[in-house]
Amino acid sequence: MRIKLFATSILLVGLLAACGSNGEDQTEDTAANGNGEEDAVTTASIVNESEAFVDAVGEDGTWIIATLEDITVDEDVVVAGEFHDKGDEANDIYRKIAPYTQDEDHNITDSYTITVPSLTVQSENLNFQGGTLAGDVIVEANGFTLDESATIDGNLQFANEDVEASATIDGEVTGEIE
Repeated sequence: MRIKLFATSILLVGLLAACGSNGEDQTEDTAANGNGEEDAVTTASIVNESEAFVDAVGEDGTWIIATLEDITVDEDVVVAGEFHDKGDEANDIYRKIAPYTQDEDHNITDSYTITVPSLTVQSENLNFQGGTLAGDVIVEANGFTLDESATIDGNLQFANEDVEASATIDGEVTGEIE
């Protein structure tokens, strides 16, 4: 069982690292330390426990947070910090929560639910894709995206009109949008 979970985790990391690709082959996600030498290898933060999820979405977390099962967090959660696509500062500011698994063609094979009382988005350009967020979402940062493959089972509230105007809501919101 552990071997199967480990193999699935490795496959998911590889697939999620490739997702969002702009068509270029991407064999490694690395951050350079300024002299062209590899400083750190960046990968998805795969979380299956509430504490790990809260840590991963925090200021010291990762640019992409993936889950392999449903997660319930009993406290309000804040998505904070500035992150870049694929963890590379040369790329655009971007962050992704991905509660799903996918096949080699990037088709979603399983979707999961993250349950929280509320999720406050303070990270710019956060993309919630492929699963369900059960709870209220409060967006305080520009560029929030609710992908067409995702659902907010709760209310969606924007801090102001500018933040709302910068958002892309293609997925379903079951509650009020304010």
